[in-house]
Amino acid sequence: MRIQPVSGALAKLHSQHAVRCMRAFLGLLATAALVFSLPSAAEETWPGGPVKVIVPHPAGGPADQIARVTANELSKMLGQPFVVDNRAGGGSLVGARAVAEAKPDGYTLLVNASVHVIYPAIFKEVGFDVINDFTPVSLLTRVPMVLLINPELPVHSVKELVAYAKAHPGKLSFSSSGNGGAAHLAGELLKQVTGADLMHVPYRGGAPALNAVLAGQVQMMFDSATSSLPYVRAGKLRALAVTSEQRLAVMPDLPTMEQAGVPGYVLTNWYGLWAPKGTPASIASKIAADVARVLKAPTVAGQLTNTGAQVVASTPEEFARFTVSEKAKWAQIVERSGAKLD
Repeated sequence: MRIQPVSGALAKLHSQHAVRCMRAFLGLLATAALVFSLPSAAEETWPGGPVKVIVPHPAGGPADQIARVTANELSKMLGQPFVVDNRAGGGSLVGARAVAEAKPDGYTLLVNASVHVIYPAIFKEVGFDVINDFTPVSLLTRVPMVLLINPELPVHSVKELVAYAKAHPGKLSFSSSGNGGAAHLAGELLKQVTGADLMHVPYRGGAPALNAVLAGQVQMMFDSATSSLPYVRAGKLRALAVTSEQRLAVMPDLPTMEQAGVPGYVLTNWYGLWAPKGTPASIASKIAADVARVLKAPTVAGQLTNTGAQVVASTPEEFARFTVSEKAKWAQIVERSGAKLD
């Protein structure tokens, strides 16, 4: 019998062990690849129950309208209730703070306007970081604002409005959904660039601000086409101009602010969807994809477009970049307008 040298036997054993280790390692890699390629358990089961959609504005305003359209369609599509919870107060800070402090599991969401990124420029104390304390999910819509007046006011153009304000100092006031919002800044910017004498009257939401103009308690406001269009068509409000670069398809005879004689005046409000900081990226992406399916469906898109809204439905990554750039842009607008808290 031939005895194999000890050194040769050990070498063979080491070789066999190395092969087994390599096979085990490759097996682990294959398993890991399979695991990471599959949706997470949270993503697969979301939504496994009711989802709360917090709107930091009163019922009836544009943020509420967009939230309800989206929530209703998501409920139909996913088979779980999406419940809109209006939490107005503190210039919409109350509702936003509630979402920032909520559990990051995809079951508490925030629908807010561009005021969300304006907070730091207009409020001394916000109480949270508008970028880092939230998970961006989707830019829902862009909504140009319309300059509206009570039809009892004897003016029919922006130039006539500015002239009237200068001739009657202290007599004209404009309402808004609250301090620091896009409508507030739109009015402040008009004052700054035209020299018009206008007093700001903040309300707790877009709906009461609009009602104040309808009732003649204030004479004018900037509001979304979404909310104001029915009243303009009914003759209860008079529209003087739109703040976007282009005219609205639903109001083709309405000039832009630039066309109406205010050079460089372009502002567009928008509405977005956020989740609390720490929400898994897989859940945020799934929510964004589901929202896009809902908003881009012909019936829903048509419904929103007919009210003057422009559907976007972005990805979380796109919305993250957008919010950072918008925060910087609105900070410049606040500085230019000279807006101060009342």
